[in-house]
Amino acid sequence: MPTPRFIHLHIHTEYSLVDSLLGIKPLMRALTASHMPAVALTDQSNLFALIKFYRAAQMAGIKPIIGADVWVGDNPYEKKPSHLVLLCQNQLGYQHLTQLISRSYLEGQHTQIPLIQKSWFQEMNEGLIALSGAQLGDIGQAILTNQQNLAESLADSWSALFPDRFYLELQRIGHTHETFYIQSALAIARKKQIPVVATNQVCFLSPTDFEAHEARVCIQKGFVLDDHRRPHDHTEQQYLRTEDEMIALFSDIPEALENTVEIAKRCNLTLTLGKSFFPNFPTPPNITIDTFFRTECQKGLEKRLQDTPDIDTTIYDARLKLEIETILKMKFPSYFLIVADFVRWSKANDIPVGPGRGSGAGSLVAYALNITDLDPIQHELLFERFLNPERVSLPDFDIDFCTEGRDRVIDYVAEKYGRASVAQIITYGKMAARAVVRDVGRILGYPYGFVDKIAKLIPFELGVTLHKALQDEPQLADRYEQEDEVKTLIDLGMKLEGVPRNAGKHAGGVVISPSVLTDFTALYCEPNSTSCVTQFDKNDVEDVGLVKFDFLGLRTLTIMHLAIKTINAKRQTQQEAPIDLLKIPLNDKITFDLLKTYETTAIFQLESSGIKELVRRLQPNSFDDIVALVALYRPGPLQSGMVDDFINRKHKRAEVIYPHPLLEPLLRPTYGVILYQEQVMQIAQIMGGYTLGSADILRRAMGKKKPEEMAKQRSIFVHGAEQQGIDINIANSVFNLMEMFADYGFNKSHSAAYALITYQTAWLKSHYPAEFMAAVLSSDMDKTEKVVHFIEDTQKMGLTILPPNINICQYHFAVSKQGEILYGLGAIKGVGQTAVALILNDREKCGAYTDLFNFCQRLDTRKVNRKV
Repeated sequence: MPTPRFIHLHIHTEYSLVDSLLGIKPLMRALTASHMPAVALTDQSNLFALIKFYRAAQMAGIKPIIGADVWVGDNPYEKKPSHLVLLCQNQLGYQHLTQLISRSYLEGQHTQIPLIQKSWFQEMNEGLIALSGAQLGDIGQAILTNQQNLAESLADSWSALFPDRFYLELQRIGHTHETFYIQSALAIARKKQIPVVATNQVCFLSPTDFEAHEARVCIQKGFVLDDHRRPHDHTEQQYLRTEDEMIALFSDIPEALENTVEIAKRCNLTLTLGKSFFPNFPTPPNITIDTFFRTECQKGLEKRLQDTPDIDTTIYDARLKLEIETILKMKFPSYFLIVADFVRWSKANDIPVGPGRGSGAGSLVAYALNITDLDPIQHELLFERFLNPERVSLPDFDIDFCTEGRDRVIDYVAEKYGRASVAQIITYGKMAARAVVRDVGRILGYPYGFVDKIAKLIPFELGVTLHKALQDEPQLADRYEQEDEVKTLIDLGMKLEGVPRNAGKHAGGVVISPSVLTDFTALYCEPNSTSCVTQFDKNDVEDVGLVKFDFLGLRTLTIMHLAIKTINAKRQTQQEAPIDLLKIPLNDKITFDLLKTYETTAIFQLESSGIKELVRRLQPNSFDDIVALVALYRPGPLQSGMVDDFINRKHKRAEVIYPHPLLEPLLRPTYGVILYQEQVMQIAQIMGGYTLGSADILRRAMGKKKPEEMAKQRSIFVHGAEQQGIDINIANSVFNLMEMFADYGFNKSHSAAYALITYQTAWLKSHYPAEFMAAVLSSDMDKTEKVVHFIEDTQKMGLTILPPNINICQYHFAVSKQGEILYGLGAIKGVGQTAVALILNDREKCGAYTDLFNFCQRLDTRKVNRKV
């Protein structure tokens, strides 16, 4: 490859958010086509795209240079903040850049701009190369305001801060006064012996993208495209110029081009990706984490089994030993102990936690440590579906918490491991089909009603694109073909669709770092907020080695918690033992009688009309049937005929057929139907001689459908079956069956764990209907439509709901001694929690209200005002 003569060192990607349309993949394709060997990422004041950019560049054989275009200013109220481009030479430079950008969000956000103070560079400049920011830098601003002495003084100070690492940046992108700036900058460069460098401040791929880029800027800043008063900060020359174009553009200043190559050679940051760094779990003095983990697991299992004296403990002991050894070998004990600790804290602090979800419910260690509440051996759940010793991947517990207590748990974790080491994970809101049409319509100045009609023609479905909408919706396609305004709207929308629009917070993802987070990722926070998030998204934080924990909010847990509190308070007055939902029998006839009526409103997972119809047809009469219900109600099983087979076999309208006698014990609970992923794994173990670890690899291969891998797995399976004396044709037939069902198979661990919540809510509704429905109504008090819907359902159940009464009602819906539901005062529109708290507090101290005058006289009418 010929020696390069120019390298792009100032490029904004679509992750700049404030500008740029440039996607990382199109950028790499263009650089590959033009044989450019290196490129710098310099997004505006963030490192959001760093890992995506780094990986994509490496895959394309292009040297990635990491940097950022940052705002610098000590007092933004005195003058316009200036730009500075920073590029990492090495690991130290990367750490400094990460710390500077994080600090700009945590300390420097003034007038919505994350500012880096110049003084911060005194301690954090090593390993960084600085480019002056051209006309937007402070030297450029001084030149353009005819302050030559100030410009020279600033050049001196930057050169002192970045000795031999400061360059005066030159651009020819069509801005006014560009020639004057370059002449003055070159004069300073000669006088002060400062090198110059040419950049193009790239924001889009080609000149034809300029209009779409301007539309993106207008959407971000709230302008209309044709408004002549709006700032025009960009030009159509800010595209990805080729090496030849840049050479022609700067033929009179060849050293500015040569220095781009020189800088690229000086930047040699290598990132270590894929290695995990677990947080440190504190153990008692002189006890290793492995020993502590082993002891906690054994103690936990003993406690779990103490109420079941007739159980065969040898099975549990063997399984526990296997899991412990696997977890220790994979070096994951701290992960399990951290999760167990915050789950334990939650339960001790009256914050309900779900019984488990996902494949983690298949772990006996998780059950012993109280992370999950479903016995995996009793329910035939597999550890290898969660952690596979033959294919190392990080454990991933998704933990459900009561929606009202989840943030308290995250706060506990931050306090325990240090607030500088704990953060939630960023997400990026992208311009989706409907939203981008509305945005584009606004910046084009089209009437709201017109744009609204076009937006509503786009099907309201997950993942829909404008291209697909034109194919699926004839009316939209007709208007696109016949109306110029619609064509302009849709065409521009297509160019912007999928571009990141804003940064947000992941619903449940939290990372805990073994040291300060800025050792791994830059931090971001909204203006006027102290709650920071990582600048890397959930995939990228794992790439840099941070371990993710999912804290999810589940409204049903809040409902169950409210109901149980009411029930147990009542039972206490009657001197009855409290209800523990984990100890209720899973074969309760009253519960299944309710399910068979398919009156399942407010029962977890069984609320939609579609699943109610499935409940009606299935008529569940065992816990296994509920587990199956959850797995069956998905598009694959519903469309494939699997649901009909299952139901007909259950009700003896069709013969139960097993693919082979060896598989009968395994498939009996699902009437011979292969319903779960775990069953695929167990068939491979029973018939093909696989270990469960290798069976999990087979399951994954079946999901991916790679022909060469499938041929290899078929050979292994058939050979294993032959060794057990099974006919080759039968073995092939069973493999075909597994392959077919692998498309529809569901994770039984998740299905069983969520089925437990389904059963518990059904048990509460059937045994304590008033208390349960009061809790359901309380959980959605702020949504009037839902309250109306639940009231109708409650009345259908034969329960009485009394109207609001200032003297007997509480903030939440409650149950009277007579079993009637008292209306929750908080469900009345315009009545807030503070007002109700004042009313209830006064009522408790001074007794019932006698009339309206007495009510007004006793309360602070500024808080309980005329509206209340």
